[in-house]
Amino acid sequence: MTAMQSFVDRLDHPVFVVTVVADGEQAGCMVTFASPCSIKPARFMVWLSTLNRTYRVARSADHLAVHLLGRDQHMLAELFGGETGDRVDKFARTDWTPGPGGVPVLDDTLAWFVGRVEGHVDAGDHIGFLLSPVTGEAQEPTEREPLCLTDVADITAGHPVS
Repeated sequence: MTAMQSFVDRLDHPVFVVTVVADGEQAGCMVTFASPCSIKPARFMVWLSTLNRTYRVARSADHLAVHLLGRDQHMLAELFGGETGDRVDKFARTDWTPGPGGVPVLDDTLAWFVGRVEGHVDAGDHIGFLLSPVTGEAQEPTEREPLCLTDVADITAGHPVS
């Protein structure tokens, strides 16, 4: 095991679901690489695997939606992380509403925002999408905790990892 892998294995950060619509196609996937990256102006970076259908749709998208799931939403994480949109219509299996530009916004998540795509960063097997928030919502603070990386360790990726 490399020092970097040992470092990464110790992290337990929230996971997110990213959704997108472009050229008449919807897509969405669970992402584990995502973070705020600027305060002023507010910016958020999400990294999409180049093997993922969501990446293929997002390449031509103007906006992406980023959703923070609660620990009680493991089944939703399993749908967006363990299935591939190449074989399954994920949006037929969950409740959502159209957001700005028709981007699917998943119902009942802890928080979500839609961001305008400001640019891309090629990092190898993932491409970063730099987002500028356009709109979003967050539930009132409750005892619901965010779904984290260790909570989804049992989910096998719906697309190949290499």
